Amino acid sequence: MDQRLTFITLAVEDVSASRAFYEALGWTASESASQGDFVIFDLGGVGLSLYPRAAMASEVAGGPLPGRAAIAHNVAERDDVDAVYALALEAGAARVRDPAEQFWGGYSAMFADPDGHYWEIGWNPHLALESDGSLAPLD
Repeated sequence: MDQRLTFITLAVEDVSASRAFYEALGWTASESASQGDFVIFDLGGVGLSLYPRAAMASEVAGGPLPGRAAIAHNVAERDDVDAVYALALEAGAARVRDPAEQFWGGYSAMFADPDGHYWEIGWNPHLALESDGSLAPLD
């Protein structure tokens, strides 16, 4: 697993209200990367995403959310999701969600580190990564 962070996902009660808050701070959401109730702000190589809390709970197979955030590590190839997920499990991670096709068109898995922090390993065909693995500029 490369040493990098792609997304910080905040599980929020009201995506529209949270989006309005960040926009009031002067931030601009990426229209091309945001879909429905999912909003992404480009932080210069790392994305901050706002995601409905209920949807996050569903995405982690109905398990409890340890907090209100999930860390995402995106990979360049679909098969990399399986490889990184297997590596994490071998290192002692707990299964949260095995690799699977996602409703948003990508492929991802989720594990918890020894302290219960959720990590999503994802391949997203709608987003590009730079050669160093950082998120390519949105829009």
